[in-house]
Amino acid sequence: MASLLASLPVQSNSVTRYSTQSLRRTFRTSTRRQARASPKHKSIKASDLGLIKQNEARTQVSAKDLRPYSEKEKAALGKRYTPEQLAAIEAGEAAVDPTDLVEQGAVREDPMKLNYLDDFSSIHPVVDKPIRAPEENYDPNLRFKTEDELAEDLTNWVKDMPDEPERLDWMKFMDNTRLTVGKPEAELNPRSYLAPELPKLDILKRNTTESEEIDPSTRRLMRQTGFDYREIRRFRVKNLIQHRVVNQTRLGKISSHYHLTVAGNGKGLIGIGEGKSAEPEEARTQAKNAAIRNMQPIPMYEGRTIFGDVKGKVSATEVELMTRPPGFGVRCQSLIFEMCRCAGIQDMAARVTRSRNHMNTVKATLQALLSQRLPEEIARARGRKLVDVRKVYYGGNV
Repeated sequence: MASLLASLPVQSNSVTRYSTQSLRRTFRTSTRRQARASPKHKSIKASDLGLIKQNEARTQVSAKDLRPYSEKEKAALGKRYTPEQLAAIEAGEAAVDPTDLVEQGAVREDPMKLNYLDDFSSIHPVVDKPIRAPEENYDPNLRFKTEDELAEDLTNWVKDMPDEPERLDWMKFMDNTRLTVGKPEAELNPRSYLAPELPKLDILKRNTTESEEIDPSTRRLMRQTGFDYREIRRFRVKNLIQHRVVNQTRLGKISSHYHLTVAGNGKGLIGIGEGKSAEPEEARTQAKNAAIRNMQPIPMYEGRTIFGDVKGKVSATEVELMTRPPGFGVRCQSLIFEMCRCAGIQDMAARVTRSRNHMNTVKATLQALLSQRLPEEIARARGRKLVDVRKVYYGGNV
């Protein structure tokens, strides 16, 4: 390195100058850090662009402009108000600071403003602290009136009824008649320790009929199953099998599309459905609706696995489902995995023996899930009593 540096030329005009520092810098593995570039344009404030609106009421009106009433104005007010009312007006204005009128009386235009106009005269049950009835309104001896007491009230109203009664008289009777015996305040303004009800905001309520048009097939599915539109949208639906089929007739070959779909809510409901149509989308919709319509509850142990080992057989396909401990996961082929995912099963193992036809595998898996025997049923059949050992000996900590 020393001989190399000695052999390198060094010029005094700084055009070509080699030194130890420059050579050491060139042999670095990482690239040289560039200096921070200066911005091409200067920073512009939002106020210069007119994006922030200043409150005109605060800039044009000051506390000095809010002067007291003059004698001429008092004489004009005295023609409309009594001396007592005029004295109350003067006392109220004297209690209000003019600075507060300028700062708080104007309509806010800052980013933290409210999106609505509110004079804060009414109490909202969620935002504000509710005003509860006093403790004196509570009556421990409060009870409902009997049928004889209600009949007596009705009889008294009929006796005092005018000659030509109107509907308004009956409405007044229904509003003023008490249904309990005790303190009137206990019925009209009862003391309650319950939390106030949440307000029903139309803004947060999503009206699906207006935002989305529900197709006739979905409406028919809602009538058949009793599920609403939101519940149907939340179901987990997976299309497992799809292929093209051909039907040979005397007129020729008629092709159509076949779909097999599984649906579930992830909490123990599962169903499969088949659909066939000339259009792929129509076949998929038929299979989806059929799967939701055929959903059935399956038993689940601890909400994560099945009860014991079960088997299912459809044609030449045999399926074995085995329970597993927590954290094992779902270890099986893709079709059974998707069915477990729709049903909400988290720990299970499966084995498919003999034929592995996809359609028969799905049907055999559903048959095995529905053929589970609960421990209560086994104990009842054997005439025994079922005891959970974990809860008895380990306190449910296992």
